[in-house]
Amino acid sequence: MSLPVCYRGHTGLLNLSAIAAAAALLGACASTGDGSGAAKPAASAVAPAASAPAAATVPGAAAAATAVAARPPADPSAPKPFAEVIKGAKVDDGLFPIWRKDEKVWLEIPRDAFNKPLLFSVNIANSVGERGLYASQMAGGATVEFRRIGNQIQLIALNTKFRAVADQGSKRAIDQAFSPSLLGAAVVASAEHPERKSVLVDAGFLLSDIPGYSTALEAVYRLPFAPDRSNSYFEAARADAKLSTLTARIHFATPRIPAPPLVAPPVPVPTPPQATPDPRSLFVSYVYSFLALPDTAMAPRPTDPRLGHFADSFTDLGGDNKANPRVHYVKRWRLEKRDPEAALSEPVTPITYWMDKNIPPKYRPAVEAGIVEWNKAFEKIGFKNAVVAKQQPDDADWDNMDAAHASIRWFVGADVGFAIGPSRSDPRSGEILDADIGMSDVFVRGGREFITEAAPRGAPTALGQGEEAFCNYAHEAGAEMGFALDLLEARGEIEPDSPEADAFIFARIKDVVMHEVGHTLGLKHNFKASTTITRAQLQDKAFTEAHGLSGSVMDYNAFNIAVQGEPQASYNNATLGAYDYWAIEYAYKPIAAGEEKAELARIAARSTEPALAYADDLDAGGFGPYDGMDPMANRFDLGDDPLAYFKRRLKLSQELWARAQERKPQAGDDPLRARRSIVYGFNQLYRSGSDLVGKYIGGMYAVRDLPGTTGRASFTPVEPAKQREALQFLATGLFSVDSFKFKPEFLSSLGVDYNENDRGVPLSIPAAVARVQLVALDRLLSPATASRLLDLPAYVPENKRKGLISLSEVYGTLNTAIWSELKSGSEIDRLRRNLQREHLRRLQNVLTKSPANLPPDALSLARYHATQLQGDLRAAVAKGGQSVETRAHLAESLGLLNEALRATMQRS
Repeated sequence: MSLPVCYRGHTGLLNLSAIAAAAALLGACASTGDGSGAAKPAASAVAPAASAPAAATVPGAAAAATAVAARPPADPSAPKPFAEVIKGAKVDDGLFPIWRKDEKVWLEIPRDAFNKPLLFSVNIANSVGERGLYASQMAGGATVEFRRIGNQIQLIALNTKFRAVADQGSKRAIDQAFSPSLLGAAVVASAEHPERKSVLVDAGFLLSDIPGYSTALEAVYRLPFAPDRSNSYFEAARADAKLSTLTARIHFATPRIPAPPLVAPPVPVPTPPQATPDPRSLFVSYVYSFLALPDTAMAPRPTDPRLGHFADSFTDLGGDNKANPRVHYVKRWRLEKRDPEAALSEPVTPITYWMDKNIPPKYRPAVEAGIVEWNKAFEKIGFKNAVVAKQQPDDADWDNMDAAHASIRWFVGADVGFAIGPSRSDPRSGEILDADIGMSDVFVRGGREFITEAAPRGAPTALGQGEEAFCNYAHEAGAEMGFALDLLEARGEIEPDSPEADAFIFARIKDVVMHEVGHTLGLKHNFKASTTITRAQLQDKAFTEAHGLSGSVMDYNAFNIAVQGEPQASYNNATLGAYDYWAIEYAYKPIAAGEEKAELARIAARSTEPALAYADDLDAGGFGPYDGMDPMANRFDLGDDPLAYFKRRLKLSQELWARAQERKPQAGDDPLRARRSIVYGFNQLYRSGSDLVGKYIGGMYAVRDLPGTTGRASFTPVEPAKQREALQFLATGLFSVDSFKFKPEFLSSLGVDYNENDRGVPLSIPAAVARVQLVALDRLLSPATASRLLDLPAYVPENKRKGLISLSEVYGTLNTAIWSELKSGSEIDRLRRNLQREHLRRLQNVLTKSPANLPPDALSLARYHATQLQGDLRAAVAKGGQSVETRAHLAESLGLLNEALRATMQRS
């Protein structure tokens, strides 16, 4: 008699008593209760023959015993008994107990844990230390579940992009339509535990490149680094009732470094790793965390576009009664009052941030101050001590990069200077479950070095982690701090290593931490907040100390440096703004379920208040096709008149340059000190004075009203007078030689660092000027600016269109400003020749390879004004009289323009 095959929930026509006897003799069938629902061969769960006598009292046992005697030998591939596999191993008990013996590691997965959603996250604990490949970074996460398919266990990433919130029929269709993803798999390593009904799986499947770091390595180095399983291992493990964490040390290697090409390629080839002893080999540590999702999902709260909150977004296909199936849940922590009836109550569970033990002790008070500053906003909505800062003990043996600790991580790198504030959430509700703020020490060390004359080298980059992680505030704030400290030291208002210098740096640390903590509370950037404070208020020290410099810490706020002769108030933003209180209220205010829709609408309706102006990253521009059209939405400006701020920044840059030229070099100076001051000034103009001023020309003010709420226009053209003021500032300020005057004896004194092989070359002022000017020129000649200028009349009533600025006026003003020497007959300076060449090059591109998105009227006007310029060049060439350089430049320019006007145009 052959053994019956055991099927889950189905016995067919087999004799029940024989099945019972066989079960007593052989043990439970492997397919029962494993959570997969799939059939398994009985041989995979055969127990030792020593258990056979126990069946003697069972009816039919004799027949069963005969069957056992006649059965074939046990399957050698069947999983070994649980106890045999883990014999001698140590265990960390928890959500998934972690068993370790020598180099072997197993996860114990209970039967009821299969097909149950979990939060799976990967963090980067250790990395290369350069070019965006840094330690202490979040690397990704997903909602996953373990599935058992036969004797294989799969880690499946669930597809949460498409859902059916209510309609289960649609849910079944969605499950069929959209695939999940396989992250890893392994064969079952043991038979089921007889009491716990769990199985073991070899954790070695995690010693692979699950987060796809090899792609990041290839993107940086253009080398095929691959994970090396044989030299990868687990270096730490930890588990508790809600969490299981494994830290995997992954070795990446490339077989060889290619020899450099004999002929330089047209595109520079990245160098191999520079921060490792051997560029062919490097280690990266992944912190894998399995976190149990809450048993009961938090009640979701819908977003409102009038405020900026990160969201868990998905497409709800559960029905066809909505015009827009997209759903957005506010990302927020679960915050509930311990005493719901109290006006001010402690939370049941506070939002706790663990300060990394690597944070230098002298900076810990500033970091803590940035964290707990947010309690002011939570107190307004009834929570006391909602946000808590805790210090990780210096002797702690646990890693705060696991999914159980929200943290402020302090890390270092060879070329890094940024902070980042990503988080992970429960996609069912938007509940934030984990957050890890990474803060580079170079931000602070760089600030100290800025003031003690040592210049940090390299350009920081960061791995993108999603919308909330794309934040380079600390990097840019470090550059702002360098400019501010150099200028204040040159004025004699601050001394290196003084208490004032400490306070200056501590204030910036607090500001950056407030900003990044805001991200991990669910708040997006607000790049209009700075415009809610007037220029007069920024000069009032009492006001700035009480209310800060901006309407939100979620803006990129510049240093408040007074032009000489004006009152000096606070330099740095030090407290929350009105917008921050409002955004926290919307996300976290306790509201009864039946009242939520009306109350949230009431809160969001305050968007019309001037102090609560809001604009996000796309509004500010700089993301792909989004060039930004609202001149009030900017990074690093201050005050309610951004154009006035930009003009003042040019004055401050020129003051820094003048003071740097007046200062006599001192023995012991860093040879790069004066050079750095010049570069800081140009960086200010590159970022704010050129591209952002250009937003006014063809600009549109935007407000975020919902239909039927206020009656305000969504888009309003910038006043013609303001557009012309911005255009003239570019024409007479940034395009003028007089704005960039440096003494020859000063430029010849600028040294390089002879201790370094990459020591640099003499500073090129023409190159620095061109970098600033060309950003403005590209914006003014862009298809987007042309389209808006041509469209502006359509947004203005016909009786008010007189006086509008036109695209023809912009093109004509550029011709007049950039080529002014053609009419005056004066000598053309080298800086001006460079600008004219770049203008002419852009005209050539428009005339011969017109971009497909350039409006036809813009092309016609460009040709018209190019023809006018052609006539002016002919007259200037005929007049002659200038230096040979100027005559050659004019002749070449005329020839190039003649060719462009005669050429056949090709649309690109």
